[in-house]
Amino acid sequence: MPLICRARTRAPIIAAGLLGWSATASAEFGLNMSPGVTAVSREVYDLHMLIFWICVWIGIGVFGVMFYSIYHHRKSKGAVAAQFHESTTIELLWTVIPMLILISMAIPATRALIAMEDTSEPELTVVVTGYQWKWKYDYLDQGVSFYSTLSTPREQIYNVADKGQHYLLEVDNPLVLPVSKKVRILTTAADVIHSWWVPDLGWKRDAIPGFVNESWTRIDTPGVYRGQCAELCGKDHGFMPIVVVAKSEADFQQWLQEQKSAKSAAATAAGRDWSRDELLAKGQQVYGQHCAACHQPNGQGIPGAFPAIAGSPVAKGPVAEHIKTVLDGRPGTAMQAFKHQLSDIELAAVITYQRNAWGNDTGDAVQPRTVQAQR
Repeated sequence: MPLICRARTRAPIIAAGLLGWSATASAEFGLNMSPGVTAVSREVYDLHMLIFWICVWIGIGVFGVMFYSIYHHRKSKGAVAAQFHESTTIELLWTVIPMLILISMAIPATRALIAMEDTSEPELTVVVTGYQWKWKYDYLDQGVSFYSTLSTPREQIYNVADKGQHYLLEVDNPLVLPVSKKVRILTTAADVIHSWWVPDLGWKRDAIPGFVNESWTRIDTPGVYRGQCAELCGKDHGFMPIVVVAKSEADFQQWLQEQKSAKSAAATAAGRDWSRDELLAKGQQVYGQHCAACHQPNGQGIPGAFPAIAGSPVAKGPVAEHIKTVLDGRPGTAMQAFKHQLSDIELAAVITYQRNAWGNDTGDAVQPRTVQAQR
């Protein structure tokens, strides 16, 4: 009996403690949409609020009449149910009123949809391609393209380190766009269906292999806007974030020039001999961004799904076969082709790293020109 009493006494204290802990550990508690940073997103927000309040008033009206009827026409007051059949007035009311409500919703909704689909006269066009599990951005007519992958450290994902502020919503190469410019976005995919979604822009688009979806945006305010893939696309679906950085026109043009200069510098660097230490350092970085999700940071893979690289006959076999595997992938398996995803330098570096890590110790140093020759 005393034990039961003590347990009952402690129960409210424990419950209060758990409630307090959950309040500090919970994610952001938001109940509504964000107005966003574009004209379209604000129009969508206004439409959402209009329909929300229409639904609220419908609910108040319907339940108000229902509760009033239940209370004032109850049997204890001697109320007798009225008998009527085929009332023209009621038939007209429950036909006309819903029709007017639907029209009041349809007009602004149609206006918003037409605005969202108007991709004419863009000032910049970007092709967004979804891959498992990364995004590629191509700036048409600018000669700039790059891949964007998750940059959250694996230590945070495996709970070895504390989570950062933007856990799973940070990338190595964000999409950079100019403010106050109409940007057309063409969305597609190279493998499975993805969905490109940044809430602050006010829309999302499916990325479908063999099909191109059109969208557009005009960001009003410089800043960083985050989103994620909104279509279940495989085991690392949750590790496929999107980051959009909106810059002023001058800053955007400067960034664009830096990208072009970096591309030229990379082409020059691919022609020189890289030391083994340089290749290993860069290869470890590339492996962490593109390979660790499947083959694991320790190279042990996932049994039954992704083979280990540690001790692999590919990683310890002929260099040419290893290069071919990484370039072209393995048809019929989850092994992707990285021919168009990584540069010659990145490919040479990651292959060198794989051939020398986790006890493979081949001593090889694969040069970028060797990869280029085998493309």
